[in-house]
Amino acid sequence: MSAHCTDDEVRDPWLPDRLLRTERDLLMPLLRRTPEEAYELRTACPGWTARQVLAHCGAALVRIVEGRLEEGVFLPEANARDVAEREDWPLARILDELERGLTEAGPVIAEREDGRLDAVALGEWVHAGDVREAFGEPNAYCGASLDLALPLLAVTSRRRETPRLVGVLEEAAPVTLGNAIEGRPPATFKGPASTLIRIYAGRPLVRTRYELKGATEQELLIYR
Repeated sequence: MSAHCTDDEVRDPWLPDRLLRTERDLLMPLLRRTPEEAYELRTACPGWTARQVLAHCGAALVRIVEGRLEEGVFLPEANARDVAEREDWPLARILDELERGLTEAGPVIAEREDGRLDAVALGEWVHAGDVREAFGEPNAYCGASLDLALPLLAVTSRRRETPRLVGVLEEAAPVTLGNAIEGRPPATFKGPASTLIRIYAGRPLVRTRYELKGATEQELLIYR
């Protein structure tokens, strides 16, 4: 793809921190009161239960906090190893690690001038949606953090070189995502914000209704 950004937003280095801390305050009370058996429910992440998704989330954030970011650290094989290492942990320990990561990772991400870790914060928010959906909670990929997640999606979609898209959302102001491509008009999306998140994050689109013109769902993926 020959893409270039003509009106890229200036990066807000503290946006990931605000999203992570807001999500901490919303998610952790839900997790602490949910019966342990619910953590064995399957999620939209193939092969992973809610417990395993949260183990991955905590491991990734604490790696950032502790500076353990060796090459390939967030590849699927490395993620699977992190989850396997936590297989015998008590649930409370997994939740404690996650809460620590949500609290402490943001300032470390802000210090990275290249912004490469910003997408991790967005991914954590999406994974929280995966768990909410598995638990049967409403607004799995929407909710009170949406106003923080959408600007971070805008930044991440440009970094991942997705094509320009203008989204007209039911629950929020219009958004402009991705990069302008010479000779190609912007794609358009009309529908719920949660469905837009599902498309960019590669989550199932069953029982959704939306209009997408000028791009395919595959072109818009930010996590491959």
